[in-house]
Amino acid sequence: LITTFLVMYLLAEFDDAANLLAANPDATTISIDEPTEIPKNQHGRLQEPGREEDDELLGTDDSDKTELLAGQKKSAPFWTFEYYQTFFDVDTYQVLDRIKGSVFPVPGRNFVRLYIRSNPDLYGPFWICATLVFAIAVSGNLSNFFIHLGKPTYRYVPEFRKVSIAATTIYAYAWLVPLALWGFLMWRNSKVMNIVSYSFLEIVCVYGYSLFIYIPTAILWIIPQRVVRWVLVMFSLCLSGSVLVMTFWPAVRDDNRRIALATVGTIVLLHALLSVGCLAYFFDAPELDFPAPIIPAHNGTTLITKIQ
Repeated sequence: LITTFLVMYLLAEFDDAANLLAANPDATTISIDEPTEIPKNQHGRLQEPGREEDDELLGTDDSDKTELLAGQKKSAPFWTFEYYQTFFDVDTYQVLDRIKGSVFPVPGRNFVRLYIRSNPDLYGPFWICATLVFAIAVSGNLSNFFIHLGKPTYRYVPEFRKVSIAATTIYAYAWLVPLALWGFLMWRNSKVMNIVSYSFLEIVCVYGYSLFIYIPTAILWIIPQRVVRWVLVMFSLCLSGSVLVMTFWPAVRDDNRRIALATVGTIVLLHALLSVGCLAYFFDAPELDFPAPIIPAHNGTTLITKIQ
């Protein structure tokens, strides 16, 4: 009896399906007895009801990829440590590659677009400036020692104040000049639409990495030959100045011709003042007249000899 009932039920189902296909040939039929397949991701969500809320709060891999592709990845507030940590998120290979690009500039290749724009950092500029400060201060003291070496009245006294003077000069140049240049480019960008805009962090990167060539130059400034020192400073000035010119000339070349030339000329002039000023103050300081020794004479008088 049960078998007969099942056969009659199936025949009725087939008759209904046949009538439906006859009325609409494009229709499809499914059996309510067959379980539908649940996708794996939906199955996991059904098993864990609280997982969806956790994904929204913590973020999944898919959401991170979507934010990265859309360029809308959330950033931490500026008063948190995580905000400044992103400025130092750079590896050794990137820093070395940027140093190499600043030492060997290639005409026609923009330093920002080629090395900086993908991931601007403050790690390289900070440590380059710190190393340059100590290189100039230590080399300046050694240069002064070698110049006066052998003079009987000279006694070496390390000048620690040169460290603070060098630090103030280098870091002020590496931060204040980029700040002024960034403000000027932003102002000109509001006047002329074709001007290329750089962020403040990108400009600081360019100035920081352009100072790397002065680290070996400061060490070679110990050589007590004025001609050699000036040849070295001119070579370093041309090398690092070309990085700045090739980077910022494309940003102002569409501006008024006089303003563009004046901007690039000011950049080179300030860079030259830094180079020549460091050489003149720390290495080519005028020699001091040391007090002459007092030589007693046989008749009771004293003779004072002056030693230059």
